Amino acid sequence: QVQLVESGGGLVQPGGSLRLSCTASGETSSMYFMSWYRQIPEKERELVAAISMFTDSTNYADSAKDRFTIFRDKTNTMYLQMASVKPEDAAEYYCHASGYIGSERYDAWGQGTQVTVSS
Repeated sequence: QVQLVESGGGLVQPGGSLRLSCTASGETSSMYFMSWYRQIPEKERELVAAISMFTDSTNYADSAKDRFTIFRDKTNTMYLQMASVKPEDAAEYYCHASGYIGSERYDAWGQGTQVTVSS
């Protein structure tokens, strides 16, 4: 299995920047995609950005395009660089990984990291 640990959340001013990190451990070679989701109370969790572990191709929600950047390094850590942050970006951010171990698909989630946007 894969374990995910997020870090980097906190307080950011509107218009500011913040970088979230997600470190994967375990059977990391089995991961196909890593993603960032976010959720606010009483709303469904929504995809923010995703990255392919094979091609590094990326995909963004419309709300994140041109402001957020998802990328990863060679140490199984994925990042979300947030810029021009807006009040509506405040949420709990979750790291997600999906892949296969043998023929079994899995979805792994981190514990979440809170992003608060306030001046």
